[in-house]
Amino acid sequence: MSPYAAGRRRVHRSVAAAVPLALTVALGAAVPAGAAPDGAAHVVRTATLGDIPLGAFSNALLPGTVGDDRGVDLGGIGSDMYPAGAQGEFWTVTDRGPNGQIKVDGSKRRTFPVPGFDPAIVKIRVTGDTVRVVKAIPITTSSGKPVSGLPNQPGRDEAPYSYDAKTPLSYDPDGLDTEGIVRAQDGSFWLVDEYGPSLVHVSARGQVLTRYVPKGLHLTGAGYPVVEALPAVLLHRKINRGFEGLAQLPGGDLVMALQSPLSLPGADAGNASRNTRLLRFSPKKRAVTAEYVYRFDPVGVVDPGEDDTSELKISSVVAVGGDRLLVEERTDRTARLQLVRLDRAANVLGGRWDDDTASPSLEQLDDPASAGVPVPAKRLVVDLGRVGGVPGKIEGIARVDRHTLALINDNDFGMTDGTGAFDAQGRLVDSGVETTVTYLRLPYGV
Repeated sequence: MSPYAAGRRRVHRSVAAAVPLALTVALGAAVPAGAAPDGAAHVVRTATLGDIPLGAFSNALLPGTVGDDRGVDLGGIGSDMYPAGAQGEFWTVTDRGPNGQIKVDGSKRRTFPVPGFDPAIVKIRVTGDTVRVVKAIPITTSSGKPVSGLPNQPGRDEAPYSYDAKTPLSYDPDGLDTEGIVRAQDGSFWLVDEYGPSLVHVSARGQVLTRYVPKGLHLTGAGYPVVEALPAVLLHRKINRGFEGLAQLPGGDLVMALQSPLSLPGADAGNASRNTRLLRFSPKKRAVTAEYVYRFDPVGVVDPGEDDTSELKISSVVAVGGDRLLVEERTDRTARLQLVRLDRAANVLGGRWDDDTASPSLEQLDDPASAGVPVPAKRLVVDLGRVGGVPGKIEGIARVDRHTLALINDNDFGMTDGTGAFDAQGRLVDSGVETTVTYLRLPYGV
């Protein structure tokens, strides 16, 4: 049994010496099939990740990285998921680690309760109603140093603070807020990051090979190669809303989804906008080859009762053959999956919309199509808000077969915002939200 498979029991012994980087286990069970009686999309299985102390998990991979996990369990692996080949197995990736916000003197401070946490690629297996970790790969610099999940640059990223928001922490140019994940044919991984935003190529052993960032970012001091290869307009990404979705097309090209509209010409325009961007990247050319405008549905359509457009996000994009993508539009409460075709005629790369002085900006257009901007057509596949048993904050989606999707939520490591996130002893007051994998049956397929 994997040392990570602790079920719901707390692990009290040190597992640093007991957990290897690669664990080999038997194949998982098959996904249940069968159409819903009424022909509607429906949940066919839900499985839950048991409690694994974060310190034990991290120190097993890179001994000594976490001195005090403050009672936090492994979570946050729901940033994305990608089929691992064997039935019931998926590659997932953590985000930057436990983090929250506490208001001090009227301003919100970003807290990092476990600053030594190193983002990791995590292979999971779903068996029955249980999710188990069967392999974990720490993400490291060229020299094997942990990358951390801390912000990169003062003035551009939020300032990091301790768990109680009282003590400033250091910025880290190596830090990554990892999100989407795919695996290449050579066994290496591609990830996207919210800080840059950036596209990150990682070896099969977790070493960052190259981090591709926007032109003009001027990120210095990183312990791995940094290449300015992405459009400079991405420098206007909203804080904590960089790249979140990543798909791998059949030919090997990658599609990166910007989580939210850019802040162009400023934050107010970005928060009110429904226009975000998808970028196509060629690993062979090491360059962006196309850019597409993605138009969100009105926020009240995606999440009835919500009236704040800035709550709209893209969290996952999945290749489903040819140049077609399944795109997840969501709020923290619900999501809708749209089928989109990336038409060559819709490519806006290098045009006026990549000029950050354009007026109006792309983000300010109320109706891009009527303004002559090509917008790829989309078709609703499923409204997850209408499917019973689907948790909130779905951030990862994988295509199991034509009729079955696997969904994974981000439980934020059991953290909440505010001063009540930790007790008087500095231990986590867990939110009770678990990491779950939910299998969804689509009667009409995709």
